[in-house]
Amino acid sequence: MIASTDLRGSILGILLEARGWFHPLLWVGLVLALMLPGCGRRPEVIRVSGAWALYPLMVKWAEVYNQQHPGTRVEVSAGGAGKGMTDCLSGLVDIAMVSRDLRREELNRGAYPMPVVRDAVFAVISVGNPSAEAILRTGFGRQVLQDLFLRGKGQPYTRSDACGAAETWAAFLGARQEDLKGIGVYGDPGIAAALRRDPRGVGYNNLAFAFDLRTGLPLQGLAVVSLDVDGNGKVDPSEDVSSREKAVAAIREGHYPSPPARDILLVTRGRANPATSAFLRWIFTEGQALVDAAGFVPVREDQRRQVLALLDR
Repeated sequence: MIASTDLRGSILGILLEARGWFHPLLWVGLVLALMLPGCGRRPEVIRVSGAWALYPLMVKWAEVYNQQHPGTRVEVSAGGAGKGMTDCLSGLVDIAMVSRDLRREELNRGAYPMPVVRDAVFAVISVGNPSAEAILRTGFGRQVLQDLFLRGKGQPYTRSDACGAAETWAAFLGARQEDLKGIGVYGDPGIAAALRRDPRGVGYNNLAFAFDLRTGLPLQGLAVVSLDVDGNGKVDPSEDVSSREKAVAAIREGHYPSPPARDILLVTRGRANPATSAFLRWIFTEGQALVDAAGFVPVREDQRRQVLALLDR
């Protein structure tokens, strides 16, 4: 790699004096290569993989960071929290997006979690459901959801991929992802598409895939069902999550139960390399300006400061 403009100039001068030694075309090619600034430099690549929940915001973070830092390229792929953790611990990616708590075996292998935003999983039905009006008025109680997803009553849809959304939804029902009944579908977009086709179906999706970011309303063809937390048979104002604004407020104020509300994590294996650390610092500083607009709830200020302090060690 050519380290500086002065060095390029010196080498160019030598070539000009010795141009008689080279074939003309080779000489021209060498001169042009040396004149191009930064020629031969490859961008530092940071690879991110994991939870669908954070994918839209991470794509935006990567887009802005790549524009501000042309010497770095952040590449993002989704596939579920399980895939992200596997990729990270095996060294295929630098950062995993994880929408569940880490397991002891993952921590033992060097997984280092950093809470970055707060999110939640929501019950979703088709607007064409013949009982939609009544369901939206009463909400879903925990017992009803246990009948659907643990006993297989009705027409439940669940995730076929190892993911934080399913693990978190199962935890709310007192179970684990492998206990959930229903038709297995890959990813949040898959659940949404399946429910649009099946008026009697019931599923669950992350915040970013339950509501339209532009309108703040549920995605076209879908309705988000509130949770009847107090079991009084109706949706109280504090339980209402029929719009993104109300859902975010319920998460922020603690009215929406946890789980299915939870922190979403960024995870590295051990200490991040310098380029990855710089990107993470940017996310927890400048990048926080994009959190509200993306429909997420920021983590607490003490959590953010703690992550920054650990990154600066």
